[in-house]
Amino acid sequence: MEERKNVVTFNQEPVTLLGPEIQVGQRAPAFKLLDSNMKEVTLSESRGKTRVLSVVYSLETPVCNLQAQTFEEQAVKHPGVVIYSVSMDLPFTQARYREERKIKKLIFLSDYREASFGMAYGLLIKEMRLLARAIFIIDSSDFVRYVEYVKEVTSAPDYDQALAALEKVATECLEP
Repeated sequence: MEERKNVVTFNQEPVTLLGPEIQVGQRAPAFKLLDSNMKEVTLSESRGKTRVLSVVYSLETPVCNLQAQTFEEQAVKHPGVVIYSVSMDLPFTQARYREERKIKKLIFLSDYREASFGMAYGLLIKEMRLLARAIFIIDSSDFVRYVEYVKEVTSAPDYDQALAALEKVATECLEP
């Protein structure tokens, strides 16, 4: 397994990421994750739609909560886009979080079982077995159109840049 050092930090301390760095233009790696009802979800199930993978460290932290709330708003604004919030949180934690915050559109997916998503997308933090913060936008044909690996896990992603990319990809996917 590829190890990437000094790519991101956690509380300003370097951590090791397992897996390859995903690049814009490559085919998105397949994944098999669990939703909050313990049902397997794959990337191919949403083929034909624009997908956003909003990856968070833990829904129990303020920055991750803000990221989830931000993408819930986008999911409401873009009904033709599938937006996933991916973390290592247990599906039961994700279900509780969704209910407590009255989340309706954002789809929570857990990588707790095998960490295969984290390794496929180069996000698994070796020292913690948690995911680094990132945003991926995948077009309707499964190609990666936007990538942000957030340099400091405790910092927010660049929402303006990610949302501008989402608008562009979602619009292109609607054009005949």
